[in-house]
Amino acid sequence: MVDITFQDGIMTAQLYGEIDHHIAPKIRGLIDARAESCRPEVLQLDFSAVSFMDSSGIGLVMGRYRTISLLGGRCEVVNIPPPLQRVFRLSGLGGLGVLR
Repeated sequence: MVDITFQDGIMTAQLYGEIDHHIAPKIRGLIDARAESCRPEVLQLDFSAVSFMDSSGIGLVMGRYRTISLLGGRCEVVNIPPPLQRVFRLSGLGGLGVLR
C-alpha cells in the first residue's frame, strides 16, 4: 500500500502493489494526515513498486497535488514503471509539472 518517510523537508510516499478504487482512499488518508502534520516542502510519490493502477491512481495524484499545494509545498511523481508511463502520459498530469 504505502510507506511514508520524512527527511529534510521531503516527504516520500513509497507506493506498492495495486492502486484501485478500493485501496486509493486508504492511501489518500495516510498521506494527507502525515502531510498535514509535517508540512513538507516536497511530497514525492514514488511509484517504483506499483504493479497496477487504474484511474483511481490518477485521482490520488491529482488530489495530493492539490493538498500539498494548499500547504505551500510541491508534488513530484517519481520512478514510474514503464507499464504505467502511458497512463500518466495520457492523464495530462505532465502539464502540472509533477512527473519526474
